Amino acid sequence: MRLFLKLTDKDLGLDEKVVSFEKSEFARAVLREGNKIALLYVSNYNYYKLPGGRIEKGEDIEGALRREIKEETGCTMEILGEIGKTMEFKSVEKVEHISYCFFGNVLEKGEPEFSQREVDAGFKLVWVTLDEAINLVKNSKPQTYLGKFIVKRDLAILLEAKRLEVV
Repeated sequence: MRLFLKLTDKDLGLDEKVVSFEKSEFARAVLREGNKIALLYVSNYNYYKLPGGRIEKGEDIEGALRREIKEETGCTMEILGEIGKTMEFKSVEKVEHISYCFFGNVLEKGEPEFSQREVDAGFKLVWVTLDEAINLVKNSKPQTYLGKFIVKRDLAILLEAKRLEVV
């Protein structure tokens, strides 16, 4: 999969520290239904993000993506193609965070099944146009180290999806 974004602490305006990183892999999607896409508002931390999550041991990328989309949006999805991958080097967490990014369509809608951590963060599912999503993510004001990475990463994913004309 083609790498289209690499983020470090320096990209957040922070001092870059040389550390060893533990690799962690994730799958994310620009999930569309008609002319709308799924976006998650993390209300307690003031930012928007794309649905997706960690690839668990024994899972393949697409299986993890389908599971995460089902949990966070309640939808089953048809994967139509790749957007590319991103890499984030988070020195505070000592994690190399790789996200495999896809686009696809909703096959069947349902209700999200947020984890307790997601409930505590104030997750809310919204459906917006791609341009609205870009605006919401761009204007997010994350209050945490992790949130700052998420906003930069997800804005890049949305802009890449627009450039590729997948939505």
